[in-house]
Amino acid sequence: MNDVQRKLMQPSAATKQDRRGKIISLICIVFILILTVSLIGFIAVRGLATFFTNHVSLREFFFSSAWNPGQLGKNGQPQVGAAAMITASFAVTLLSAILATPFAVAVALYMTELAPKRGARLLQPVIELLVGIPSVVYGFIGLIVVVPAIRTLFGGTGFGVLAGSLVLFVMILPTITSLTIDSLKQVPDYYRSASLALGATRWQTIYKVILRAALPGILTAVVFGMARAFGEALAVQMVIGNAALMPTSLVTPTATLTSQLTSQMGDTIMGTLPNNALWSLALVLLLMSVIFNVLIKWIGKRGEMQK
Repeated sequence: MNDVQRKLMQPSAATKQDRRGKIISLICIVFILILTVSLIGFIAVRGLATFFTNHVSLREFFFSSAWNPGQLGKNGQPQVGAAAMITASFAVTLLSAILATPFAVAVALYMTELAPKRGARLLQPVIELLVGIPSVVYGFIGLIVVVPAIRTLFGGTGFGVLAGSLVLFVMILPTITSLTIDSLKQVPDYYRSASLALGATRWQTIYKVILRAALPGILTAVVFGMARAFGEALAVQMVIGNAALMPTSLVTPTATLTSQLTSQMGDTIMGTLPNNALWSLALVLLLMSVIFNVLIKWIGKRGEMQK
Protein backbone atom coordinates (compact mmCIF):
# COMPACT_ATOMS: atom_id res chain seq x y z
CA MET A 1 0.00 0.00 0.00
CA ASN A 2 1.58 3.28 -1.12
CA ASP A 3 1.38 6.68 0.60
CA VAL A 4 -1.46 7.90 -1.63
CA GLN A 5 -3.67 4.95 -0.69
CA ARG A 6 -2.92 5.45 3.01
CA LYS A 7 -3.92 9.10 2.80
CA LEU A 8 -7.15 8.20 0.99
CA MET A 9 -8.07 5.65 3.68
CA GLN A 10 -7.45 8.04 6.56
CA PRO A 11 -10.50 9.99 7.79
CA SER A 12 -10.75 13.56 6.62
CA ALA A 13 -10.68 16.60 8.91
CA ALA A 14 -14.46 16.98 8.51
CA THR A 15 -15.00 13.35 9.57
CA LYS A 16 -12.80 13.80 12.64
CA GLN A 17 -14.71 16.97 13.52
CA ASP A 18 -18.03 15.11 13.23
CA ARG A 19 -16.74 12.38 15.53
CA ARG A 20 -15.58 14.91 18.11
CA GLY A 21 -18.95 16.63 17.91
CA LYS A 22 -20.79 13.35 18.47
CA ILE A 23 -18.60 12.49 21.46
CA ILE A 24 -19.12 15.93 23.03
CA SER A 25 -22.89 15.70 22.44
CA LEU A 26 -23.00 12.22 23.98
CA ILE A 27 -21.08 13.42 27.04
CA CYS A 28 -23.49 16.34 27.48
CA ILE A 29 -26.54 14.06 27.13
CA VAL A 30 -25.16 11.60 29.68
CA PHE A 31 -24.36 14.46 32.07
CA ILE A 32 -27.90 15.84 31.76
CA LEU A 33 -29.39 12.38 32.35
CA ILE A 34 -27.20 11.80 35.40
CA LEU A 35 -28.07 15.25 36.77
CA THR A 36 -31.80 14.72 36.24
CA VAL A 37 -31.81 11.25 37.80
CA SER A 38 -29.72 12.53 40.73
CA LEU A 39 -32.10 15.41 41.42
CA ILE A 40 -35.16 13.19 41.23
CA GLY A 41 -33.50 10.53 43.38
CA PHE A 42 -32.37 13.04 46.01
CA ILE A 43 -35.82 14.64 46.31
CA ALA A 44 -37.51 11.23 46.36
CA VAL A 45 -35.24 9.85 49.10
CA ARG A 46 -35.67 12.94 51.28
CA GLY A 47 -39.39 13.19 50.63
CA LEU A 48 -40.15 9.52 51.26
CA ALA A 49 -38.22 9.61 54.55
CA THR A 50 -41.28 11.27 56.11
CA PHE A 51 -43.29 8.11 55.51
CA PHE A 52 -40.66 5.38 55.94
CA THR A 53 -38.37 6.89 58.60
CA ASN A 54 -40.74 9.10 60.57
CA HIS A 55 -43.73 6.76 60.00
CA VAL A 56 -46.20 9.43 58.90
CA SER A 57 -49.17 7.91 57.09
CA LEU A 58 -50.12 8.96 53.58
CA ARG A 59 -53.66 9.61 54.80
CA GLU A 60 -52.41 12.01 57.46
CA PHE A 61 -50.19 13.82 54.95
CA PHE A 62 -52.69 14.26 52.12
CA PHE A 63 -55.99 14.61 53.99
CA SER A 64 -55.09 16.47 57.18
CA SER A 65 -54.68 20.24 57.35
CA ALA A 66 -52.85 20.30 60.71
CA TRP A 67 -49.31 21.45 59.88
CA ASN A 68 -46.83 21.70 62.74
CA PRO A 69 -44.11 19.06 62.22
CA GLY A 70 -42.23 20.16 65.32
CA GLN A 71 -45.03 19.13 67.71
CA LEU A 72 -47.20 16.09 68.27
CA GLY A 73 -50.97 16.25 67.96
CA LYS A 74 -53.60 15.03 70.39
CA ASN A 75 -53.34 11.53 68.92
CA GLY A 76 -49.60 11.47 69.58
CA GLN A 77 -48.77 11.62 65.89
CA PRO A 78 -46.74 14.34 64.13
CA GLN A 79 -48.82 17.12 62.65
CA VAL A 80 -47.74 16.78 59.04
CA GLY A 81 -50.91 17.51 57.08
CA ALA A 82 -50.34 19.10 53.68
CA ALA A 83 -53.97 19.25 52.56
CA ALA A 84 -54.21 23.01 53.13
CA MET A 85 -51.11 23.78 51.02
CA ILE A 86 -52.13 21.40 48.25
CA THR A 87 -55.64 22.90 48.14
CA ALA A 88 -54.30 26.45 48.08
CA SER A 89 -51.80 25.59 45.33
CA PHE A 90 -54.51 24.16 43.11
CA ALA A 91 -56.86 27.04 43.93
CA VAL A 92 -54.46 29.83 42.90
CA THR A 93 -53.34 27.83 39.84
CA LEU A 94 -56.83 27.15 38.52
CA LEU A 95 -58.17 30.62 39.28
CA SER A 96 -55.22 32.38 37.67
CA ALA A 97 -55.54 30.15 34.57
CA ILE A 98 -59.27 30.85 34.34
CA LEU A 99 -58.60 34.58 34.52
CA ALA A 100 -55.65 34.61 32.13
CA THR A 101 -56.94 32.34 29.35
CA PRO A 102 -59.67 34.63 27.89
CA PHE A 103 -57.31 37.63 27.90
CA ALA A 104 -54.50 35.60 26.33
CA VAL A 105 -56.72 34.20 23.56
CA ALA A 106 -58.19 37.65 22.84
CA VAL A 107 -54.73 39.25 22.59
CA ALA A 108 -53.45 36.39 20.42
CA LEU A 109 -56.43 36.67 18.05
CA TYR A 110 -55.95 40.41 17.73
CA MET A 111 -52.26 40.01 16.96
CA THR A 112 -52.70 37.19 14.41
CA GLU A 113 -56.16 37.58 12.85
CA LEU A 114 -57.56 41.07 13.34
CA ALA A 115 -54.55 43.36 13.14
CA PRO A 116 -51.46 41.20 12.54
CA LYS A 117 -48.92 43.93 11.77
CA ARG A 118 -50.27 46.67 14.00
CA GLY A 119 -51.10 44.22 16.79
CA ALA A 120 -47.61 42.77 16.78
CA ARG A 121 -46.08 46.24 16.74
CA LEU A 122 -48.17 47.42 19.70
CA LEU A 123 -48.46 44.35 21.91
CA GLN A 124 -45.26 42.38 21.32
CA PRO A 125 -43.13 44.81 23.40
CA VAL A 126 -45.71 44.64 26.20
CA ILE A 127 -45.57 40.83 26.27
CA GLU A 128 -41.78 40.85 26.27
CA LEU A 129 -41.77 43.39 29.10
CA LEU A 130 -44.10 41.27 31.23
CA VAL A 131 -41.87 38.23 30.68
CA GLY A 132 -38.74 40.10 31.74
CA ILE A 133 -40.07 41.50 35.03
CA PRO A 134 -38.65 39.56 38.04
CA SER A 135 -41.01 37.65 40.32
CA VAL A 136 -40.12 39.80 43.34
CA VAL A 137 -41.36 42.89 41.49
CA TYR A 138 -44.72 41.23 40.84
CA GLY A 139 -44.91 40.24 44.49
CA PHE A 140 -44.03 43.75 45.68
CA ILE A 141 -46.66 45.34 43.41
CA GLY A 142 -49.19 42.81 44.66
CA LEU A 143 -48.24 43.64 48.24
CA ILE A 144 -48.68 47.40 47.92
CA VAL A 145 -51.52 47.52 45.35
CA VAL A 146 -53.49 44.26 45.14
CA VAL A 147 -53.61 43.37 48.84
CA PRO A 148 -54.84 46.85 49.99
CA ALA A 149 -57.42 46.89 47.17
CA ILE A 150 -58.81 43.50 48.20
CA ARG A 151 -58.82 44.61 51.84
CA THR A 152 -60.85 47.68 50.91
CA LEU A 153 -63.31 45.88 48.63
CA PHE A 154 -63.83 42.58 50.45
CA GLY A 155 -62.55 43.16 53.98
CA GLY A 156 -60.19 41.01 55.96
CA THR A 157 -56.45 41.27 55.72
CA GLY A 158 -56.34 41.25 51.92
CA PHE A 159 -54.01 38.26 51.86
CA GLY A 160 -55.24 35.00 50.41
CA VAL A 161 -56.02 32.99 47.29
CA LEU A 162 -57.55 35.95 45.44
CA ALA A 163 -54.44 38.11 45.84
CA GLY A 164 -52.17 35.26 44.79
CA SER A 165 -54.37 34.46 41.78
CA LEU A 166 -54.37 38.07 40.57
CA VAL A 167 -50.58 38.26 40.79
CA LEU A 168 -50.18 34.92 39.00
CA PHE A 169 -52.73 36.01 36.40
CA VAL A 170 -50.37 38.79 35.27
CA MET A 171 -47.33 36.52 35.50
CA ILE A 172 -48.68 33.66 33.34
CA LEU A 173 -50.51 35.90 30.86
CA PRO A 174 -47.47 36.39 28.55
CA THR A 175 -46.68 32.66 28.61
CA ILE A 176 -50.17 31.63 27.52
CA THR A 177 -50.36 34.49 25.02
CA SER A 178 -47.06 33.67 23.31
CA LEU A 179 -47.85 29.97 22.95
CA THR A 180 -51.38 30.74 21.76
CA ILE A 181 -49.98 33.06 19.09
CA ASP A 182 -47.72 30.26 17.87
CA SER A 183 -50.68 27.86 17.74
CA LEU A 184 -52.84 30.30 15.75
CA LYS A 185 -50.02 30.96 13.29
CA GLN A 186 -49.69 27.22 12.65
CA VAL A 187 -53.27 27.01 11.34
CA PRO A 188 -52.93 26.72 7.52
CA ASP A 189 -54.09 29.71 5.49
CA TYR A 190 -56.24 27.52 3.27
CA TYR A 191 -58.48 26.85 6.29
CA ARG A 192 -59.30 30.56 6.37
CA SER A 193 -59.67 30.80 2.61
CA ALA A 194 -61.98 27.79 2.42
CA SER A 195 -64.18 29.08 5.23
CA LEU A 196 -64.51 32.54 3.70
CA ALA A 197 -65.16 31.02 0.27
CA LEU A 198 -68.10 29.06 1.72
CA GLY A 199 -69.69 32.32 2.86
CA ALA A 200 -68.63 32.38 6.52
CA THR A 201 -68.03 35.74 8.12
CA ARG A 202 -64.72 36.69 9.67
CA TRP A 203 -65.93 35.97 13.20
CA GLN A 204 -67.48 32.66 12.14
CA THR A 205 -64.16 31.68 10.58
CA ILE A 206 -62.30 32.58 13.77
CA TYR A 207 -64.73 30.81 16.07
CA LYS A 208 -65.68 27.77 14.01
CA VAL A 209 -62.44 27.08 12.16
CA ILE A 210 -59.33 28.79 13.52
CA LEU A 211 -59.94 28.32 17.23
CA ARG A 212 -61.03 24.71 16.77
CA ALA A 213 -57.98 23.91 14.66
CA ALA A 214 -55.67 25.59 17.20
CA LEU A 215 -57.44 24.14 20.26
CA PRO A 216 -54.75 21.52 21.13
CA GLY A 217 -52.07 24.20 21.02
CA ILE A 218 -54.17 26.57 23.12
CA LEU A 219 -54.77 23.85 25.71
CA THR A 220 -51.03 23.18 25.76
CA ALA A 221 -50.44 26.89 26.38
CA VAL A 222 -52.90 26.86 29.28
CA VAL A 223 -51.22 23.82 30.85
CA PHE A 224 -47.82 25.50 30.47
CA GLY A 225 -49.23 28.54 32.25
CA MET A 226 -50.67 26.38 35.01
CA ALA A 227 -47.31 24.66 35.46
CA ARG A 228 -45.67 28.08 35.81
CA ALA A 229 -48.30 29.20 38.30
CA PHE A 230 -48.10 25.99 40.36
CA GLY A 231 -44.34 26.31 40.78
CA GLU A 232 -44.17 30.06 41.48
CA ALA A 233 -42.87 30.78 44.97
CA LEU A 234 -41.68 34.28 45.81
CA ALA A 235 -44.48 36.40 44.34
CA VAL A 236 -47.17 34.17 45.86
CA GLN A 237 -45.41 34.07 49.20
CA MET A 238 -45.57 37.86 49.46
CA VAL A 239 -49.36 38.12 48.99
CA ILE A 240 -50.96 34.88 50.17
CA GLY A 241 -50.44 35.26 53.92
CA ASN A 242 -48.15 32.27 54.63
CA ALA A 243 -50.55 30.70 57.14
CA ALA A 244 -50.75 26.91 56.83
CA LEU A 245 -54.53 26.94 57.11
CA MET A 246 -57.22 25.46 54.91
CA PRO A 247 -58.62 28.33 52.80
CA THR A 248 -62.25 28.91 53.72
CA SER A 249 -62.68 31.73 51.20
CA LEU A 250 -60.72 33.62 48.58
CA VAL A 251 -59.69 36.32 51.07
CA THR A 252 -58.47 34.26 54.02
CA PRO A 253 -54.71 33.86 54.55
CA THR A 254 -53.30 30.50 53.55
CA ALA A 255 -50.10 29.01 52.10
CA THR A 256 -49.10 27.11 48.98
CA LEU A 257 -46.56 24.33 48.67
CA THR A 258 -43.94 26.69 47.27
CA SER A 259 -44.51 29.48 49.78
CA GLN A 260 -44.24 27.02 52.66
CA LEU A 261 -40.99 25.64 51.27
CA THR A 262 -39.34 29.02 50.75
CA SER A 263 -40.40 30.39 54.13
CA GLN A 264 -39.45 27.38 56.30
CA MET A 265 -36.66 25.43 54.60
CA GLY A 266 -33.94 27.65 56.03
CA ASP A 267 -35.23 27.17 59.61
CA THR A 268 -35.03 23.37 59.71
CA ILE A 269 -32.20 20.91 60.31
CA MET A 270 -31.40 18.29 57.69
CA GLY A 271 -32.65 14.85 58.67
CA THR A 272 -35.26 16.01 61.19
CA LEU A 273 -39.00 15.50 60.72
CA PRO A 274 -39.71 19.18 59.91
CA ASN A 275 -37.04 19.07 57.21
CA ASN A 276 -38.24 15.74 55.81
CA ALA A 277 -41.81 17.05 55.74
CA LEU A 278 -40.71 20.01 53.62
CA TRP A 279 -38.93 17.64 51.25
CA SER A 280 -42.20 15.74 51.00
CA LEU A 281 -43.84 18.95 49.83
CA ALA A 282 -41.06 19.30 47.27
CA LEU A 283 -41.74 15.73 46.12
CA VAL A 284 -45.40 16.61 45.59
CA LEU A 285 -44.30 19.59 43.49
CA LEU A 286 -42.03 17.32 41.46
CA LEU A 287 -44.85 14.84 40.84
CA MET A 288 -47.15 17.67 39.74
CA SER A 289 -44.48 18.88 37.31
CA VAL A 290 -44.30 15.38 35.84
CA ILE A 291 -48.09 15.27 35.53
CA PHE A 292 -48.15 18.65 33.78
CA ASN A 293 -45.48 17.47 31.32
CA VAL A 294 -47.32 14.22 30.61
CA LEU A 295 -50.53 16.19 30.07
CA ILE A 296 -48.75 18.51 27.62
CA LYS A 297 -47.38 15.53 25.68
CA TRP A 298 -50.81 13.88 25.62
CA ILE A 299 -52.52 17.02 24.33
CA GLY A 300 -49.83 17.41 21.68
CA LYS A 301 -50.30 13.83 20.46
CA ARG A 302 -54.08 14.27 20.39
CA GLY A 303 -53.61 17.37 18.26
CA GLU A 304 -51.36 15.50 15.83
CA MET A 305 -53.92 12.69 15.54
CA GLN A 306 -56.69 15.19 14.75
CA LYS A 307 -54.60 16.69 11.96
